[in-house]
Amino acid sequence: MNVSELLRLLQTEHDETSARADNLREQIERFAIALAETEARLAELAATRKVIDGLTPADHATAPAETATVYQRIVTTFNEHPGKVFRVRDLHEHLGLPTDEPSINVTRSRLGLLEQPGRGRYQKRT
Repeated sequence: MNVSELLRLLQTEHDETSARADNLREQIERFAIALAETEARLAELAATRKVIDGLTPADHATAPAETATVYQRIVTTFNEHPGKVFRVRDLHEHLGLPTDEPSINVTRSRLGLLEQPGRGRYQKRT
């Protein structure tokens, strides 16, 4: 096998591997989009459930009254600052809420109906 044949085989393998890498990148992009859409839907469902729980009569409510108050404070904050982008921790600090991870995760689940201009950032939909 001469050098030119070796280079041709190397180029062929490079082209095939490059095509495979492109295909895998496309698959990753499709999966990332599908995952983001699915996570957004899960957050929407969790937020919807919390809203419905907050609207049910007190004898059927599963969430304490304080939760509905916190939720309303969050909604009010986004309504008062429609263009502002909040991180959940910053939102908690703004509202004087606990900044421990479980509290932040509960709030994160409530923000599914908001726009996400970046990962972990939320703002009111326009």
